[in-house]
Amino acid sequence: MRTLMYLCTALAVIGLAYWAYRQNYQTQEAIAEVRELHREIGRAHQRLGVLRAEWAYLNRPDRLRDLADLNYDRLGLLPLMPEAFADVERVNFPLPTFSHITDPVQISHEDGMEFP
Repeated sequence: MRTLMYLCTALAVIGLAYWAYRQNYQTQEAIAEVRELHREIGRAHQRLGVLRAEWAYLNRPDRLRDLADLNYDRLGLLPLMPEAFADVERVNFPLPTFSHITDPVQISHEDGMEFP
């Protein structure tokens, strides 16, 4: 009986050691994957910073003005004149639509006065 108990205990210890060994390597793989993901995120942030800097560089007003001057005829642009702009008062904004009241409610006050 003792031998069976020792054998079961030894098998349990071997099984738990194997399980702990596998868990250790799975954990190390997960940590390595997380580190790689952090490196990728860092590289993506660097690329994004470079792209934002390039976008700002390409959208400089003096560069855009020069491009507009070079391609003026081909784009069919009109020169910017102060007369081309209007006041806000001259803009026709759409009027809000209100639904008509079809069945008005009569409200009477406690003293007998009625309100339309």
